[in-house]
Amino acid sequence: MGATVGATTYAARVEDVLLDAGVVTRCRRRVHLEHDPAMRDAEKAPLDPGVEQRIADATEHRRSVARRLGELHGAEWTEIPRGTPAQRAEATLAAMRDGIRYISHAHLPNDPDAGRRGTVDLLVRSEDGYTPVLVVRHKITDPGCGARVSSIGRPVPETSWIDQSRKVRPQPRDQLRLAHAVRLLEACGMSASHGIGGVIGVDAEWVLWHDLEKATWPGGRTALSEYDARFADRLAIASAAATGAEPLARPSRINECKGCPWWPTCELQLRDSRDVSLVVRGEDAVALRDIGVATVDELAELPPDADSPLAPGRTADVVLLAKAWLRRLPLVRRVRRVRVPRADVEVDVDMESYADAGAYLWGCWLSGADLGEAPGYRAFVSWDPLPSDDEARSFAEFWAWFTGIRRSARERGLTFRAYCYNELAENRWMLASAERFAGKPGVPPVSEVREFISSDEWVDLFASVRDQFLCPNGKGLKVIAPCAGFGWRDPEASGENSMRWYRDAVGLGGAAPDPSQRDRILRYNEDDVRATLAIRHWMTSEAVQEVPHTADL
Repeated sequence: MGATVGATTYAARVEDVLLDAGVVTRCRRRVHLEHDPAMRDAEKAPLDPGVEQRIADATEHRRSVARRLGELHGAEWTEIPRGTPAQRAEATLAAMRDGIRYISHAHLPNDPDAGRRGTVDLLVRSEDGYTPVLVVRHKITDPGCGARVSSIGRPVPETSWIDQSRKVRPQPRDQLRLAHAVRLLEACGMSASHGIGGVIGVDAEWVLWHDLEKATWPGGRTALSEYDARFADRLAIASAAATGAEPLARPSRINECKGCPWWPTCELQLRDSRDVSLVVRGEDAVALRDIGVATVDELAELPPDADSPLAPGRTADVVLLAKAWLRRLPLVRRVRRVRVPRADVEVDVDMESYADAGAYLWGCWLSGADLGEAPGYRAFVSWDPLPSDDEARSFAEFWAWFTGIRRSARERGLTFRAYCYNELAENRWMLASAERFAGKPGVPPVSEVREFISSDEWVDLFASVRDQFLCPNGKGLKVIAPCAGFGWRDPEASGENSMRWYRDAVGLGGAAPDPSQRDRILRYNEDDVRATLAIRHWMTSEAVQEVPHTADL
């Protein structure tokens, strides 16, 4: 069986399909498109610069860990050299047969019978075979207890212990990637029998061990059984696409779409069909299709009190969202009078972080009653490449200034409030900074930070928007601020791009620091806090009444 593109016929067979570990966490429709010969020349969205940078950072992290392993383990360690996949797989198999204890950048032999191929960052000889280890550039534990770990100096399960200061941070993707490697090792007869896989995280000091045969997944499933079910599904999808059979996956909008190279293809199809997922994403869209509501138009006609598979009270909201989408309205008021808590003295706060490495910038905009401080923007920043103890200094300076403003307002009998947009990020890094830098000059105790973020003086404008508006196009700061008449000075302003600017600003990767990129980041951060200020002023002005109310739909 084959598929025809133009005048060319591409022969394809099910046995030609080989999938890597990424498919099990990838959109089902994307798997189809990647294996459909008719889509080889389709337009694809360029890779987001921020995503591109994260990929480059992760690659450099893996190289750095491999160098460290070589230094630590000498003749017991080897690295598979560059070459064709077949050459690298042959070299990996030879290294395992020779009993090399640690093998970096391994390329495992294909398993054509199961449709599997793949690589793994590190193989460690353990008991009767090899155990896979990933090297990732994200956090793999949180404060707590119960994580099973080993030192990177002896990164094998036999040396592990239960850490009383760390607990496992849920990272399902890591476990599924490890399961893929285990199945490949089993296929070539080189797998250890214990069903364990390891992960070296961003700090690269120790290995976290996952028991892939333990029932830690919903419904009593194991990581291996979850992987097997997902992989079988993706293999069926890819095989159908490759052979021109009836597609097993149709387009539907999910969160992954915003960064997917295939979004131009799917978006066109979804808009042509006015698909319901343009308004209601993910599992909700699937559930609505199951009851015959497949388009935005059909959703808009659904009685708000109709029985539906959605969560209680959600049906009325999504019907209104559909009506707003059909009228191309970016916002609809839920309430007659929009309200935001205000104060005599107000501070807008926005933090900039670099992945999981730290928070290097706390930007503030002071407005309101005169406290003897000049109103406007202030930046508390460290340009030492993260991670760095200088981050403690910038956070301490931010906290001292911030709490000083709060104290001065109280001493004058004035009310005080601070504002952010989506408090999860700011709360995370305030608490993390207080924990990581405890005891350093000016760093507050965690209890003091918790007291503030739980007080009514800390206002999340994202929550105010979410509770008082329906937002067919999303509720992000870059979506809502233009509705308030605000625009960023930098045409490329985005959180993803700021990651790339930061690398240039501090000279990560050995380059000279670029002062112009520091200025760019500060300007971007200033605009972020000015944006929350603009949203708040707009939400408490008469202009917001011009936004249609749900009753108008």
